[in-house]
Amino acid sequence: MSKTDAYIRKSWSPMQALTRISLKFVEKCLPNAFLLAMVLSIVVFLLGMIFGGQSASTMFNGWGEGFSKLFTFAMQMSLILLTGFVIAKTPSVSNMIDRLASIAKTPTQAIGIIAVFGMVTFYINWGFGMIAGAFMAREMGRRVPGLHFPLAVAAAYAGDIIRGMTASIPLLMATEGNFMQSVVGVIPVTDTLFSWWNLGLSAVLLFLVYWVFTRIKPEVDEIRPFKDVILDTPAEKVNTKGMPWVEKLEHYRILNLALAILPLGYIIVNFQQIGFNLNLNMLIVIFLAIGLLLQPSPASIGTAVKEGVLACRGIIMQFPLYAGIAGMVQVSGLADGISNWFVSIANIHTFPIVTFISAGIVNIFIPSGGGQWAIQGPIMLEAAKNLGADIPQTIMAFTWGDTWTNQMQPFWALPLLGVAGLSARDIMGYCLMWTLICGAAIMATFVLLSMV
Repeated sequence: MSKTDAYIRKSWSPMQALTRISLKFVEKCLPNAFLLAMVLSIVVFLLGMIFGGQSASTMFNGWGEGFSKLFTFAMQMSLILLTGFVIAKTPSVSNMIDRLASIAKTPTQAIGIIAVFGMVTFYINWGFGMIAGAFMAREMGRRVPGLHFPLAVAAAYAGDIIRGMTASIPLLMATEGNFMQSVVGVIPVTDTLFSWWNLGLSAVLLFLVYWVFTRIKPEVDEIRPFKDVILDTPAEKVNTKGMPWVEKLEHYRILNLALAILPLGYIIVNFQQIGFNLNLNMLIVIFLAIGLLLQPSPASIGTAVKEGVLACRGIIMQFPLYAGIAGMVQVSGLADGISNWFVSIANIHTFPIVTFISAGIVNIFIPSGGGQWAIQGPIMLEAAKNLGADIPQTIMAFTWGDTWTNQMQPFWALPLLGVAGLSARDIMGYCLMWTLICGAAIMATFVLLSMV
């Protein structure tokens, strides 16, 4: 039996059974990502009137006021994708990814590398992880025969569960002057993100993502290989002889290098004055600078951007739709109602788990961690203080809950899916299975902490 045959052999392990149940459920019940956003919009509108007691006009206003709130974020994500494409299309970066991908000789090895690589890069910065993981999955798909490409992309996206150096909620709570300082004070990241128990949980999840995804064995007739839905051929050297001088300028690298001085200068000055503040805007500037330095000409950048626009098609309309949903959830009081109900059934020992589950449920409708914290955070922190529950654990329980249901909500997968050329339904079966497993691990951690 060959290594590839061993990878695709029939298996009836508990992991295989759970995977197949998840795949069947998603296949029959999950609409495509855009249709899901439409359905959730209608459902939340009706729930706001029925259970929130709001008028139709109030819900209309909530949707309208929320709709534009993610315009900036949608543009940021589009620019991250476009600049990521510009970098990935350069010969030097393509060669680097190629060398790393060459380590894998079998589909199982490829999946393991993708899963670990994805989680590590997500830990550094979730925007970087989204792009880097997608391109690693694409390269593995090209190189490794027998690799089930949807599983590779799901393994890359699974790393989004990790709460790393750019997790917004604990960083906000560690900032002087945050909106909850009068209630709980400033909570340093050494008590939250970099506490011993949170670092231990991160290590457990890193092990689990490798263990889980390398044990999924698709049948031979289920395997879907990688297909280049986005043109990805390397740029050929253009003969500029006979071109008008203004057209020749498009093929001079010196113009790229000259423009790169601006973002490079800004990066240096910013880090000198403020420190290593790796936020979304800075990540875009860094990606732009790298792309300008590595691309051979303005024309080659234009070609990469043209191809990258295809990856943005899922973001442009769906992000504002979810902003509208968040606006309706807020004005209707649905988020407050869910939070208060969970608080009412909690005690000092169960409060972190209750916080985790509550955040996970509301996250399905409000996919912005900062926006969700602004709504639920005051309720949870006031309750934690009154119960005598651990404040740092409450903050991290909410932070983990906020990212937990991202694994079964296609919203955050859109950038990665755009690069991969897949639909949400292609990967969500595997992601649903991972949601159950990583959720159990996170809740077990907080159970153990309550016993310490």
